[in-house]
Amino acid sequence: MDKGTIIHIDYDLFNAETERLIETTREEVAKEHDAHDENRTYSPMVTVVGEGRLVSGFEAHLADAEADTDYAFDIEPAEAYGERDANLVETIGQNVLMRSVRDPETLAIGAPVEIGGRTGVLQFLSAGRARIDYNHPLAGATLRYSYRITKVVEDRTEKVSTLLNMNTGRDDFEVAFDGDDLTVTTPEAIAYDQSWAYAKFSLVRTLRDHLGVGKVVFREVHEPRAITEEE
Repeated sequence: MDKGTIIHIDYDLFNAETERLIETTREEVAKEHDAHDENRTYSPMVTVVGEGRLVSGFEAHLADAEADTDYAFDIEPAEAYGERDANLVETIGQNVLMRSVRDPETLAIGAPVEIGGRTGVLQFLSAGRARIDYNHPLAGATLRYSYRITKVVEDRTEKVSTLLNMNTGRDDFEVAFDGDDLTVTTPEAIAYDQSWAYAKFSLVRTLRDHLGVGKVVFREVHEPRAITEEE
């Protein structure tokens, strides 16, 4: 797969040492491993090859992958989430922990905790001390992926719509090309989304790098508010 290719991937992710299922896009696999979530919609992951959205070992494997082919391989920690770093395990006073979290009632051993903008896992809480592990939860683990590229997005307009959905989670944009120039009509509600400004500039960079888009116009349409008889 060439860099910049937009693909749909069905995959299963296991801890290679314990064979525990960590993540899957396939509902039947989740059920098989007693990890099914009824509140989740299982569907292929969408990604852009070479954009760094995945761990480096997975990105490297995708570079030589083909659509509609099943793959299974292991990724060592160095090409996944790194080795565990003892320096990222810190002990602080319990009073500091209590002052730093929003709701002390939610604290639990093994649960995530955020302190000073850093997210870790609470490992120990006793005798006035708390130990927090800031390593990634999968640090030190060898990962086992099995995957299949189920779709390669070829249509130019669909590529833009897919990228918009990936960046915003919305599918109500209107996309139109005039040669290489692109006009995107945005849903009115997105004007109130504080993350849209950043997502917009990130999107323009991706469009120009991988789709050869020329001028990009984001068009806002604000419909008049309907007046009711009571008003």
